[in-house]
Amino acid sequence: MGRDGQMDVTLVGVVGAGQMGNGIAHIFALAGYDVLLNDISQESLDKALDVIGRNLDRQVSRGKITPEARMEALGRIRTTPNLAELGQTDLVIEAATERETVKQAIFQELQPHLKPTTILTSNTSSISITRLASRTDRPERFMGFHFMNPVPVMQLVELIRGIATNEETYQTLLAVVQKLGKTAATAEDFPAFIVNRILMPMINEAVYTLYEGVGSVQSIDESLKLGANHPMGPLELADFIGLDTCLAIMNVLHDGLADTKYRPCPLLTKYVEAGWLGRKTQRGFYDYRGERPVPTR
Repeated sequence: MGRDGQMDVTLVGVVGAGQMGNGIAHIFALAGYDVLLNDISQESLDKALDVIGRNLDRQVSRGKITPEARMEALGRIRTTPNLAELGQTDLVIEAATERETVKQAIFQELQPHLKPTTILTSNTSSISITRLASRTDRPERFMGFHFMNPVPVMQLVELIRGIATNEETYQTLLAVVQKLGKTAATAEDFPAFIVNRILMPMINEAVYTLYEGVGSVQSIDESLKLGANHPMGPLELADFIGLDTCLAIMNVLHDGLADTKYRPCPLLTKYVEAGWLGRKTQRGFYDYRGERPVPTR
């Protein structure tokens, strides 16, 4: 037991070595935590270590961290394809794919191996924390721990309490966020929490604006960048996030709140059906295969 009703957290397990998982492992190691990074694919684990190394190099070259800090951070990260090994950690952060069945299966497989004190968290951007927690043996030690992408750069972490989450768990994670040098925003457990509850309908509305011919891809993005001072236009941002992720979150909002204002735009659905998911597939609202991105409509 730590100070002020907090648990001591020293060893952190991260499930999923994708874009979010490697970013989470990176910032925890840099903040002095020992990290055990898990993925079903050894290739993903190797790639994650490579990406973390390159991102730390970039921080060194920009004078944000010292070469010693880089070495120490890399020395704190271990990888394992065996999920059961994460049972010995103080805190587990699940950052697997945004599908509830996948997340439930991970927590179920972990459960027999966990210490009684281990806190479970999910980096979900929209799935019910209360529902995920209810399927585990420790709903009081379960929270939403939602990092923004790219994790090393973005300042915000959303902390989401499920209906059963206890105060000690909340205070522990609040202290962890402070140690990471990030800022916590506390959200209630309703579909898409705060950031995506506001951001995704804006992106969806931008797609409707394109769909209805009100503006072109370029004019919509320019308008929000120069007219609302957004660093990226909404369609450019959708491509960065992944159109499949945007659609999944709109569906969570639509299903979870049963309000037609969250209806996903048919054009967004069409792009996802085409497999044009944005930057990760080289095509979305922009085509990324050439020298510079070119609008696809």
